[in-house]
Amino acid sequence: MNSDLEKLAIELGAFLASRGLVLVTAESCTGGGVSMAVTAAEGSSEWFERGFVSYHNAAKREMLGVRAATLEHEGAVSEATVREMARGALEHSHGDVALAVSGIAGPGGGSPEKPVGTVWFAWRTRSGSERVRKALFEGDRASIREQAVEVALAGVMDILGEN
Repeated sequence: MNSDLEKLAIELGAFLASRGLVLVTAESCTGGGVSMAVTAAEGSSEWFERGFVSYHNAAKREMLGVRAATLEHEGAVSEATVREMARGALEHSHGDVALAVSGIAGPGGGSPEKPVGTVWFAWRTRSGSERVRKALFEGDRASIREQAVEVALAGVMDILGEN
């Protein structure tokens, strides 16, 4: 893990712990990378409860309650899907804030409508606040995933009003 990502995870942990808030994650294209980043921070068990790695659509449906119709009509890499992933992560946990990420890290799998590097994010609080963002990252698979982890973590502080 790069030092900037490590610093961000530590900063996020201090922010959450100071407010008594707990994070949950719902990851697809990052394959648990967000969970790995946050659990590298000392004391993360105080502010990180669990991570759902739902790489396959069946896992998104079964673990997070993403509707089959959403996946069929919008696709796994879509605003609607990450919204449902974030909502489902909160519904299936004791967390206060959830982040969800789904994208195309490559090198294959892209299309003209959704090229490699397309990543959707959603952040949701237990009180119902929600933010969604689409990003288009450049680089190889590892680079796209690392950039996605960074945006995912920074977005938690954004939705909680820190940035």
